[in-house]
Amino acid sequence: PIPTYAKRVGIVTAPTGAAIQDIINISHRRNPYVQLILYPALVQGDGAKQSIVQGIKTLDAMGVDVIIAGRGGGSIEDLWAFNEEAVARAIFECETPVISAVGHETDVTIADYVADLRAPTPSAAAELAVFDYQQFDLKVRSYQQMLERSLMRKLEQRKYMLEQYRLRLKLYHPGRQLNEKRQRLVDLEDQMRVLFDR
Repeated sequence: PIPTYAKRVGIVTAPTGAAIQDIINISHRRNPYVQLILYPALVQGDGAKQSIVQGIKTLDAMGVDVIIAGRGGGSIEDLWAFNEEAVARAIFECETPVISAVGHETDVTIADYVADLRAPTPSAAAELAVFDYQQFDLKVRSYQQMLERSLMRKLEQRKYMLEQYRLRLKLYHPGRQLNEKRQRLVDLEDQMRVLFDR
């Protein structure tokens, strides 16, 4: 499963180009506190598959919460590094959850089938990997208000019960009982005096 609240996101892609810019922009918009760690990889041409594999292994060893591996769109030849067996095995063996973000929505590579989650674009991968801090903050505030209301209700119930116990104790207090008995005794004496006087 992709972690709901990732704090460190690893990215295996080219250090220049639209893909990394889209990921950075969307990540910072959603959560400016998330840490993005870029492994600058070759994503096409000679040495691309080794570079991608090394990037996945390096970020996995760093203990990031999730890894985005991908690149922007292009021809099938441009995306071919993500069809390589070595890349598929690296994703499969990775302990960290991997989001594949290769090309555009219609582009499909072997990496998409092996990854823990396929994103249709690098931008969508950022949306999936980085939680929305404002939504999170609103949810936390909502839970805090619910908790406070619940605590206030409990407190009011306890105060009411405490007052009931206090009244009961006052009613059955030995001093009060004695005073009532004395009063009854005085009343009986008065009644007896009246009867004797008659």
